[in-house]
Amino acid sequence: MKIKLPKRKRFDNDKPDDTVKAQKEKIRLPRAVKIIYAVCVACLPLSVAFLLSERFSDFFNRYVSSIFRAITAHLTSWLPFSLAEFMLILLPIWIILLTRAIVKRFGDSTKELISGILCVCSILGVVFSSFTLGFAPAYRGSTLDKKLGLERCDVSAEELYATALILAEYVDAESESVDFDADGFSVMPYNYTEMNARLLDAYDTVCDEHKFVQRLDSRLKPVMLSDAMSYTHITGVYTFFTGEANINVAFPDYTVPFTAAHELSHQRGIARENEANFMAFLVCKASEDGYIRYSAYLNMLEYVMSALSSADYQLYMQVYAKLPMSVKNELAAYSNFYDKYRESTASDISETVNDTFLKIHGTEGTKSYGMVVDLAVAYFKTGDI
Repeated sequence: MKIKLPKRKRFDNDKPDDTVKAQKEKIRLPRAVKIIYAVCVACLPLSVAFLLSERFSDFFNRYVSSIFRAITAHLTSWLPFSLAEFMLILLPIWIILLTRAIVKRFGDSTKELISGILCVCSILGVVFSSFTLGFAPAYRGSTLDKKLGLERCDVSAEELYATALILAEYVDAESESVDFDADGFSVMPYNYTEMNARLLDAYDTVCDEHKFVQRLDSRLKPVMLSDAMSYTHITGVYTFFTGEANINVAFPDYTVPFTAAHELSHQRGIARENEANFMAFLVCKASEDGYIRYSAYLNMLEYVMSALSSADYQLYMQVYAKLPMSVKNELAAYSNFYDKYRESTASDISETVNDTFLKIHGTEGTKSYGMVVDLAVAYFKTGDI
């Protein structure tokens, strides 16, 4: 007698081995990773639009990117340290942990390994998206001279000389209320927190006059490894993915307010280096604090006198002779300080990377730092001082 077995449904465990294997090797990504890549794809046409339209870049930078910059700045402002620096310090550990996690979680097959790599690469996607949405249009918008109504043109040695004389007079006047130590350096009469507050007040003044400057309550982040950072010749850096304005506090005091204002300019959507330098000058100049104004005039004077030295050394010496001895001592002390960091492999690498980055985003590379002189000459020619 034959016994007929009842029909039953096939369960997963009954599937052929090749079907199970096919399901197992299917590339699967977490939903968050899929969203990150979707945002990256959406950012690609935006990047093209920034390249094609200066007006669109200005609009996006002022009304859309400003929101992203404000969010990232506020999310990290409560931290007393630089999150970007902390992430950089722990980078080797993160690499080791991620490598182990990928091998352990996704090492059973080639497709699972690809899934793991795609998950890790999504971190780069976050960086790309945050740059595109929060900072990229600032490189492609109208230039600062247009926004300020300045007429930039070729600068003569006589114009450099006239601008340097004006700046030297302001330096002389402000230096009278500045204290200097035995090494020749001026001394900032308050801590970085107080300097931050005074710079924000100065920014409010500039924002009232120039509506394109973003009004933002933010916190400067002194870099813990400032001495090591000095070997790269970097005095400050704005990290767009954390929204932080980081400053190198190993440099002499008189450079710090100007540098801080420069990085705060980046945080407010002034991307090009020469423009951030000039905005730093305008902000520090607008401050009610004498030391911050001293920092503005002396730093700008150094830019102008450097250009004047190349154009006409005799005129340069005439301006230098008019500086008070305290300021001459400060400049000499800075030169001696900088000798320690002047020649280094780190600075060569840093300059090459920075130069490449600036050129990719439509500026003239590290030479664009010198273009601030053109803006200064144009500004003082207007007589609005």
